[in-house]
Amino acid sequence: MTTELELAKGVKDTPPEEKLIKNEVIDRIKKIFELYGYLPLETTILERYETLAAKFGAGEASDALKEVFKLQDQGGRNLALRFDLTVPLARYMALNPTIKLPFKRYEVGPVFRDGPIKLGRTREFWQMDIDVVGTSSMLADAEIIAMTSAVFAELEFDVFIKVNNRKLLNGILEDLKITNKEEVLISLDKLDKIGKEGVSKELLEKKVSKKQIEGIFDILQPGITLKELKNKIKDKQGLEGIEELEEIFLYLEKMGIKNVLFDLSLSRGLAYYTGTVFEAYLKEGIITSSLAGGGRYDEMIGKYMASENKVPAVGISFGLVPIMAVLKNIKKELILTPSKVYVLPIGVYNESLALVQTLRNKGIASEIDLTKRGISKNLAYAGTLGIPYVVFVGENEVKQGRFKLRDMKTGEEELLLLNEILKKLNSSLTKNL
Repeated sequence: MTTELELAKGVKDTPPEEKLIKNEVIDRIKKIFELYGYLPLETTILERYETLAAKFGAGEASDALKEVFKLQDQGGRNLALRFDLTVPLARYMALNPTIKLPFKRYEVGPVFRDGPIKLGRTREFWQMDIDVVGTSSMLADAEIIAMTSAVFAELEFDVFIKVNNRKLLNGILEDLKITNKEEVLISLDKLDKIGKEGVSKELLEKKVSKKQIEGIFDILQPGITLKELKNKIKDKQGLEGIEELEEIFLYLEKMGIKNVLFDLSLSRGLAYYTGTVFEAYLKEGIITSSLAGGGRYDEMIGKYMASENKVPAVGISFGLVPIMAVLKNIKKELILTPSKVYVLPIGVYNESLALVQTLRNKGIASEIDLTKRGISKNLAYAGTLGIPYVVFVGENEVKQGRFKLRDMKTGEEELLLLNEILKKLNSSLTKNL
């Protein structure tokens, strides 16, 4: 294969059978978003590099900024491909300051990161985001977490959602007199990936003393509770983080959300988080990375507006690449076509065209032979694509006004009037939805 035909590293085409599943996933998730009253928004893929690199955006120490795809236009302006959907939302809000608040939005689209490649992680990937802009109430955080639980229930995924608070983490670091908090939190976010030893090595490189590192891990014990932390934390901001978490867990309890747990090691690597942070993981399966993640970022939008006033916001991103990887692993049969009926003309195309249009007009996804192939080849085609029904249209059928309907799964055939075919198809297809 010549290099002209090779894919760029870390990207892939989406064939029809995967795209059909992806469309279904997006539709089902959007249904949950709109059930909670969120509005669709579409922002640009191409941004000014300065917008993404702003210290109140990704932050210079963030791994995300190191993974940005950079380019220049013909005017020599520095541009970049967006690495998430949050910074573009902040930029959009800054450019549209008269939007009625709170603004509840969702967005679906591709983002790009020039980072390492593994199962469930590529360099071009789609995200689905939900955000609430304009309220600092923990009700918004609880609603985002509840909606995340509802999304994965809709997809029939067994997940758990980790929740923490950056104020609490900052308070711990403040008590330990650690000044480069953002850099330290970025390292702590890798605890699940590189372990205590790897994090400790990074922290030493960031000029954190051995005593301070010991102090971090003395508190960062698995299973530690908020009640226990109240007796360990002295910093005012840290105690505020505990109070916010207690409030969120109370709201979640009232909403009946049970698959949520407190995890003190969760920090998320982006610099813009200011409060609650959360991530969703599959309880069991081949995908060990998070399926969704987000948090509260109360300072970013106000700073993009060059305003002293905070514009509070909270949101979460769903990664369609890992979600698709999970679905492909558990889905027994791939959908290869949206078509439910294949009309097979036997020498009578005019009547067949009228029939296929009738099916389509009744909302039944249908296709017709376009090649004038023989019966066996047409049946093989319908069978390969998994089209559930075939309707035969020949001279005898047209004369009788009855058409042979074959169930491709069972092989059973019936000679039916058109209205009987419509009734049977509607009944059968509705059951299989």
